[in-house]
Amino acid sequence: MLWYLIAGTRGGQTRALILKLLIDRPYNANQLAEVLNMDYKTIRHHLDVLVKNGVITMEGDKYGAMYFISKTMEANIDEFNKIWEKIDKQGK
Repeated sequence: MLWYLIAGTRGGQTRALILKLLIDRPYNANQLAEVLNMDYKTIRHHLDVLVKNGVITMEGDKYGAMYFISKTMEANIDEFNKIWEKIDKQGK
């Protein structure tokens, strides 16, 4: 599923960047938009996709909600890193 969400769909690069940040620490949507220099609505869309697919979890109210990687994602960090290496090389 990670391959599909990140390498197999439009917007996968953005979702990978979000995950890369969330692996280090939790963020809210506004913080992610600021750090990635992207539109807030775009970030919200990608967060919704990741939550819906069980890759990340959300805690708190909608606006101030903090996002964390899920237990499933934690168990698949090595797989994510393989995907990251592949798409990072393609971007160069």
